[in-house]
Amino acid sequence: MAPATVPAMSSSTLPDVGAGVQLSFADLGTPLRDVTFVVVDLETTGSRADDSGITEIGAVKVRGGEVLGEFQSLVDPGRPVPAFVARLTGITTAMVATAPGIELVLPSFLEFAHGAVLVAHNAPFDIGFLRSACAALDHPWPGFTVVDTLPLARRVVTRDEARNHKLSTLATLFHARTSPEHRALADARATVDVLHGLLERLAPLGVTHLEDLATAADPVPADVRRKATLADGLPRSPGVYLFRGPDDEVLYVGTSTNIHQRVRSYFTAAEKRRRITEMVRIAHAVTPVVCATPLEAQVRELRLIAEHAPRYNRRSKHPERQTWVRLTDEPYPRLSVVGDVVGDVPHIGPFTSRRTAQDAVAALHDALPLRQCTQRLPLVARERRSPCALAGLDRCSAPCTATTGPDVGYADVSAAAADVLTGDPGPVVRALADRVGRLAAQERYEEAGQVTARLRAFVRGADRAQRLDPLSRCRELVAARPTATGGWEVVVVRHARLAATGVSGPGEDPWPLVEALRATAEVVEAPAAPAPASHPEEADLLLRWLDTPDVRLVAVSDPWTCPVRAAASHADLDDVAAAVALATDDVDSMDPC
Repeated sequence: MAPATVPAMSSSTLPDVGAGVQLSFADLGTPLRDVTFVVVDLETTGSRADDSGITEIGAVKVRGGEVLGEFQSLVDPGRPVPAFVARLTGITTAMVATAPGIELVLPSFLEFAHGAVLVAHNAPFDIGFLRSACAALDHPWPGFTVVDTLPLARRVVTRDEARNHKLSTLATLFHARTSPEHRALADARATVDVLHGLLERLAPLGVTHLEDLATAADPVPADVRRKATLADGLPRSPGVYLFRGPDDEVLYVGTSTNIHQRVRSYFTAAEKRRRITEMVRIAHAVTPVVCATPLEAQVRELRLIAEHAPRYNRRSKHPERQTWVRLTDEPYPRLSVVGDVVGDVPHIGPFTSRRTAQDAVAALHDALPLRQCTQRLPLVARERRSPCALAGLDRCSAPCTATTGPDVGYADVSAAAADVLTGDPGPVVRALADRVGRLAAQERYEEAGQVTARLRAFVRGADRAQRLDPLSRCRELVAARPTATGGWEVVVVRHARLAATGVSGPGEDPWPLVEALRATAEVVEAPAAPAPASHPEEADLLLRWLDTPDVRLVAVSDPWTCPVRAAASHADLDDVAAAVALATDDVDSMDPC
């Protein structure tokens, strides 16, 4: 099988779906003119299927406006026909006394309707009785697609045209050739003409395929529903789709395991986002990008959003705007919030915002006496200076006062900071957990919450960096995962960037695919670790995929390891919860394990 690589994205790499593509009928949908409908109507002894019986079944089979056949039979309900029902339908107990029972009529009807779409006016009533009869006879319900003409009529027939949406009223409105008279076959014939009249009105609204009928009764604006034709011809495969507007502008980028089905949902009541409805109104085309796997689709989506910055996407459109916390490279290092990874010094992040990064810095300052001043200090001060207020509070070791030689104590502080940034954050977790416990014991819960938020920001930033760092440094990693069909999904990752991916068929030897992917994979330049050579969200996607239990490592060019006592071991902040429980003597809240 030919490998599927993931090159750098550009508009020129997107396929022209209008040229040289042979679409299947499944991709196009089923035009209503090609659908076989069986319009059915029942007469019964009552309104509830659990305590009433069927007295008559009538059905008409139609396709493309042509009647293909009819079905009609009285049914012995196994009970007397109530007088009011007899007056309404004309069906008496004597008439059905010699009729076949439902156990004989139902199989014949199901055979008549096999492979068709069932249609009824107020379908829950008729279909409910049929399903109940199947259940009583231990006959499996075939799972028909069902179309109800009542909600369709409510969608397109206004009160100015008809006083109600009863079958008799609609039959008059659409000039049905048969008048409904509460007999099954006559009512089914009238419903056929009503169905055709409704479909004529729905066609200008974009309801032209069987799939459209499922949502035709939804309260969707007409101009939005008419855009449903944009989904015609889209593949039912995993991939990415791009809504395009005036001047071919990319308005929105999304991903799905079934492009056709997902795009169709934008033109139904299932889509409730006002901004997306606005986007659909100005869109004029949808471009699909078929992908070999859902992972590739997710990666392509991220890259296309970064490339086009669509105005209706809310995900990160500016991957270059990353926020990190670093230990500066100077005689007396300090913490700094930066936008890039610079130099071979400890970094944590990236953070979702500068504020979150500052919370992580505050957590480190709460635990370690790192200097917080921003000026660059010489190794030895030329003149003696007075220590700052933080030094008096034991929150800074005041290296600025070293006049007789380098401040050796600060070297220990900066080394401890480097250790918690790149290895075990336990000292910070324990220090802040102790502080949270004290604040909680004093009922200063708001302050305790602020300290916990700082600690959480630090732990998550350290965890993310520690997970990204080894993958970012790895020149090439090849992994594979078995597919549901018996093949293998193979990925090639270079410096935390998806460089190639492909899928082998069931029973195929995957090694030729592996070698082909490695030979054709994208060339990726080494980044400044721990920053990946990709959008951080792409690296997160790859890490989650690699963490799934059934993934096998095929080849790794460099060590791919994380610290034994890594930040991940504190990600749930159990230590904080334990400290609060101890401080407040709330023993019951602690995990007994």
